[in-house]
Amino acid sequence: MVAPPDNDVLWGRGLRHSHQGSPALLGVSVGVRDGEILGIVGPRGAGKTTLLKCLSGQLVADEGEVWFNSAPVHTLPGAARERLRRECFGWVGSSPQLVPELTAWENAALPLLLSGATHRAARNSAQEWLDRLDVGECARRRPGDLLQAQRQRVAVARALVPLPEVIFADEPTAPLHRADRAQVLRTLTAAARTHGITVLLATHDPEVAAFTDRTVALVDGQRAAALPNGPWPEEGVAPCSASA
Repeated sequence: MVAPPDNDVLWGRGLRHSHQGSPALLGVSVGVRDGEILGIVGPRGAGKTTLLKCLSGQLVADEGEVWFNSAPVHTLPGAARERLRRECFGWVGSSPQLVPELTAWENAALPLLLSGATHRAARNSAQEWLDRLDVGECARRRPGDLLQAQRQRVAVARALVPLPEVIFADEPTAPLHRADRAQVLRTLTAAARTHGITVLLATHDPEVAAFTDRTVALVDGQRAAALPNGPWPEEGVAPCSASA
């Protein structure tokens, strides 16, 4: 194994992975610097979600290495990877995946409650982030009583509440309208810079990618030198062209 560069908090080398025989990653390597907001960009189906799941330890790549803080992740047993995700990582997906029986503040506070924080401390922290994301008034309501956009903001708050070392954000603004997207992204990126959180932000939207420090482009499961100006088409779908 080759040790990662000293200034990379997260490093993946030669990652290959297939889903039921269909290739998703074809030898992707990427390094993420401490405190960086890195965009993983490309069309839908390019392998962005698979890359984030491999880097976060949710998946073990078929081939390749993943390192976090100069320690290997790909060789850890399942329980150790789960503990790493719980203690060091936050995740926001394109759908909220909230616990329906819990209120909004309980969902947001869940990482702190599971780590043994006091009820009061967890609730206060959750309320702070819900307020910053303009859903503080929803704190006592359950997910079924919220709009989809409100549920997604609660999910973002849940990722921010424990102030993890790394947040993996996989199309986190997909359910949001344009104005809401900008507000949520400003909150996420400002919090990351204030608290030194590293963010990997996967998106097919160039306007979302503009919030990142730099971008890594994926096409067909491989690194691409660059992408054309967006919006980027879905994988395997040719862009529309005007007829003569």
